[in-house]
Amino acid sequence: MDDEELARSRIRNLLKPEPDIEVVTECADGHAAVAAIRRHRPDLLLLDVQMPEVDGFRVLEMVGEQQRPVVIFVTAYDRYALRAFDALALDYLLKPFNRARFQKALQRARTQIAREQRDRVDERLAALLKLMHAPSRYLDRLVIRSAGRVVFLRTVDVQWLEACANYVRLHVGKETHMLRGTMNALESQLDPAKFVRIHRSTIVQLDCVKELQSSFEGEHVVVLHDGSRLLMSRGYRHRFDEVFSERV
Repeated sequence: MDDEELARSRIRNLLKPEPDIEVVTECADGHAAVAAIRRHRPDLLLLDVQMPEVDGFRVLEMVGEQQRPVVIFVTAYDRYALRAFDALALDYLLKPFNRARFQKALQRARTQIAREQRDRVDERLAALLKLMHAPSRYLDRLVIRSAGRVVFLRTVDVQWLEACANYVRLHVGKETHMLRGTMNALESQLDPAKFVRIHRSTIVQLDCVKELQSSFEGEHVVVLHDGSRLLMSRGYRHRFDEVFSERV
């Protein structure tokens, strides 16, 4: 970003032989530079110090640290060098400079960009591993105690649940199991991305839903793959649509 057309033209010519560098845009003033950086998110920024309205340092302040690319200052004024490095510039090209000096700055930029990209990948991998090894806050198994026996059910096998006095009836294929507790308590322990409440007395697993039908009363019927038909209350329709849209 430079306010001198001749200077920008020379930089374009110096970049032409570099096959791994694409010039996405160029700007003649600071405000345009800020807008362009935010729009294009470049890896590398060649930036003059003195530009109309907003100087190079102010450009970096306005862009912010999160969106700031690798920066090489290109200027005719050596008095700004210390301030440039305080602004975390990678290099400071003082006009006039030759091709060798320019290519040296580019190589430093390539190294820095590759390092930052590796760091971002490492951060994402670390976050993913942390997520994978973190204990789930939702139930993956249910323990049913009845008639002297203990049954272990995987929550993914439960198609739908219904309130039944002080119990919750779990529908698992052709079987049903009674679990002591309330719908509210059990709902809070089920993954909301997989189970959604469609009625005060009914929770359904989304993977088991085949279709949604309208009823004559203006309410809806949730049809499961096994043919079960469950009434959905109007007050729960918004949450059902919200969760389904997140899965599409």
